[in-house]
Amino acid sequence: MIIAQEKETQENISQDVIFPPGDLYSDEPPVETELHLEQIMLLIKCLKWLWKDRNDFYTAGNLTIYYSPNQKKSEYFRGPDFFVVLGTERKTRKSWVVWEEDGKYPNFILEILSPTTANTDRELKKELYQNTFRTPDYFWFDPYTLEFAGFHLVDGEYQPLIANEKGHLWSKQLGLYLGIHDGLLRYFTQEGNLVPTPEESAEAEARKAALLAAKLRELNIDPDTIKD
Repeated sequence: MIIAQEKETQENISQDVIFPPGDLYSDEPPVETELHLEQIMLLIKCLKWLWKDRNDFYTAGNLTIYYSPNQKKSEYFRGPDFFVVLGTERKTRKSWVVWEEDGKYPNFILEILSPTTANTDRELKKELYQNTFRTPDYFWFDPYTLEFAGFHLVDGEYQPLIANEKGHLWSKQLGLYLGIHDGLLRYFTQEGNLVPTPEESAEAEARKAALLAAKLRELNIDPDTIKD
């Protein structure tokens, strides 16, 4: 019965999908809007910066995941807007091929809603990620309406996450909160601090250095004469 339901789900999802060529390259369509692209790149950039000393994960956006039990790239594939796989080698890939990656599926998936994909993301993809991928954490976000939801897999079924007092949702897989900041989805630490981009980190360090230099000058100390 479960196999029949899964097959029906796959057929529904694949009705309007054009099969990609049989190579390893991702064949996902372009993201729908500039804001969608900005959101995807922001999530990737911040996580890579936060985990810059780690080599045990892979993260990508709008990249095809091939998961056919028959090991055929012409069937059973899906391209989440953003996903993270843990416990794997950090390297560049053309696509994610499950049978070439020790059977690993994403630990975390985020779909960015749009008028044309929202129903699929809320229903068919949610069912796919729950029943076939068994992805522990599934989130979705709409950068225009700011609709935001998250789910964690419990006993094989997604249970909705409850927001904290700041409206943030906890991802157990990432060990981070996700929440809306200036209209986009961002990561927050367990303490509630915003995870910065590399540019934001550089700006913060520059401000810190400037404040320190000003304090030293107040003490009649030339900061340029101080060596590391």
